[in-house]
Amino acid sequence: MGVAQGYYQRIAEWLSGQGFAVITFDYRGIGLSAPPSLRGYKATISDWARDCEAVIDFAHQHHHDLPLHWLGHSLGGQLLGLIRNRDRIHRVMTVAAGNGYWRENSWPTKRVVWWMWFFAVPLATRIAGYFPGKRLRKVGNLPLGVIRQWRSWCLNPEYVVGVEGGEVRQQYSSVRLPMTSVFFTDDEMMSERSIRSLHRLYSNAPVEFKRIAPRDIGATRIGHFGFFRPQFETTLWPLVREWLAER
Repeated sequence: MGVAQGYYQRIAEWLSGQGFAVITFDYRGIGLSAPPSLRGYKATISDWARDCEAVIDFAHQHHHDLPLHWLGHSLGGQLLGLIRNRDRIHRVMTVAAGNGYWRENSWPTKRVVWWMWFFAVPLATRIAGYFPGKRLRKVGNLPLGVIRQWRSWCLNPEYVVGVEGGEVRQQYSSVRLPMTSVFFTDDEMMSERSIRSLHRLYSNAPVEFKRIAPRDIGATRIGHFGFFRPQFETTLWPLVREWLAER
């Protein structure tokens, strides 16, 4: 959410060096897919699911002879039930992907996120016409439709399916892709409760959970974003390589 593809460039290059074809992308309104101004720009998270579908079609077109694996960080692990061509994906690894319901956030986030949802977002979007997250040092700049839809999800105990209704609930329960969920004990945003809560939405998908504490790899901190930092090239990134090599 709000993170441009450049953040994942190093691990993408590393995996490419291991012999894998790797594709990164920006959702519309983010990074290289952002217009000069987000004021008046129309985009929702549902539109971002269409962007995922376009990337999956692109991957299939250019690498149709290879199995397709989905590595989804945070929001990237939340959207699978909204992606209509997910049957082209063979397996999924989610990283720090949990239910965004604010009462299930980790404590460092939960103690302040109420201010974002009930004050910062309504006020800032009314003034700016989008969410000026960079200026507020919260998440990042987001289109108005994205932040409004995300806010509604995060205020509902059942997150996306609680807001979007029965058809979407069925879409999530129809996901049968094998999943590996990697999460961290010091994640400042997603608690273990939220991680497991999200994956329960994929009620018919086999899920393997990998719980990692910083001390397990000799680190002092990993957090919500740390997995993709180059300092973990020799400790965490091999998890992805080994997972990919299984098939």
